[in-house]
Amino acid sequence: MVNLVRNKVVVITGASSGIGAALAVRAAQQGARVVLAARRKDRLADVAAAATDVFRSGSEDQQAAHGFPPDAPVCLAISCDVTNRNEAEGLIHSTVRTYGRIDVLLNNAGRGHMSSFEDTTDAMIESMFRVNVYALWYTIRPALAIMRKQGNGHIINVSSIAGKIGFPYNSAYVAAKHAVVGLTHALRLELMETGIHATVVCPAGVLTEWAEATEGGAIQPLFSGAGPIIKKIAADRNLPLPSMEGVLRAEVVADKILDCIRTPVAEVYTHRGTHEFVQRSAHRREDAEHMQLAAVLGEREAYDKMKRQNTQRP
Repeated sequence: MVNLVRNKVVVITGASSGIGAALAVRAAQQGARVVLAARRKDRLADVAAAATDVFRSGSEDQQAAHGFPPDAPVCLAISCDVTNRNEAEGLIHSTVRTYGRIDVLLNNAGRGHMSSFEDTTDAMIESMFRVNVYALWYTIRPALAIMRKQGNGHIINVSSIAGKIGFPYNSAYVAAKHAVVGLTHALRLELMETGIHATVVCPAGVLTEWAEATEGGAIQPLFSGAGPIIKKIAADRNLPLPSMEGVLRAEVVADKILDCIRTPVAEVYTHRGTHEFVQRSAHRREDAEHMQLAAVLGEREAYDKMKRQNTQRP
């Protein structure tokens, strides 16, 4: 199979951990020049070192310059906050100054939140849309200007299965990820027959720091606390549960995203069963919600318990 990732310039946001870090290493391993963006300098430096090592361990053909400036690095790490428009635009401009082009913009930076609808503050709503949605405009607009001149390029936005269906106790995140899906679909129409592709990726559970770093407190305790309750409710009430693949390693998800660089598609579902559940939800939402009922009731009980415990603390 022809390696269609080799020699591409791939910009990855949120690259200091999780899916972004795995993508950086996997892409470099296949011969891409990777530009890594994140706020955490130390973590970013570690990922850049790993990406550089795997690139240099490749074949001589992989390491050849192939039209890049002679001083162009294997990996360019840029500490920046993509919710800041000037910094996000600077990321794109630095990429072009270093490599002369940008082939793939992979918008992976994002963050979740844990709160009921009533407990979700204005600050949480603003934060969720700033990092998950506004940042996409800040990177895509300058990247598109470059890609239009090139006559080619690929924009990949990482949304979530939460961008397709609802989940309780993270409504602002769900709303923001739905916006990412809609943004990408609209962008695809504007880019038809331009040579530029746009893809939205909708992962489910991934073994990363996401569930511990959610705004409003870690959501992992909610999932852990609700698990046994969900199973009991489902058994006691003979309720169905969605049949979707469980938590995957970030490397597995990264490989599936890289596949769409080789063969661009509109949407990528990284977990088995998620696309089928999305289709069920689209055609018969009440039926899909019934399949979520045990999970909703279990998480409701776990959330209320967590809230009581937090209230009782001195």
